[in-house]
Amino acid sequence: MIEEIDERQNISACVQVLAGLRFDKSLITQLFREEIMQESVIYQDILQKGLQQGEERGKKQEALQLIMRLLTRRFAAIEPEIEQQIRTLPITQLEDLAEALLDFSSQSDLVHYLGNISLPQPNQED
Repeated sequence: MIEEIDERQNISACVQVLAGLRFDKSLITQLFREEIMQESVIYQDILQKGLQQGEERGKKQEALQLIMRLLTRRFAAIEPEIEQQIRTLPITQLEDLAEALLDFSSQSDLVHYLGNISLPQPNQED
């Protein structure tokens, strides 16, 4: 009954989101066309946020892999506690570590470096 297409699609998307809190996915897909949800600005916003989060996670994972490969090549083995500490660093600190590790001559340099940076708080995002 709603004449404006954008408004109708947004209301439909909202109904689908709310229905998803109560009903099974198969029932919702039977009642609503997927295209309506995909065209919704709400859906597009959720999708965009998910893509950004995925990109950030991928970037962090790549940085971690490269740093661990470089450290392993330089020092043979890295203590598990040190590796875990490195894995908790946000991407900006990983990038700084990637540069700093070029100047490390021993694992003690790495330990000292990690001891001097501020670690992320549990509620901070990576």
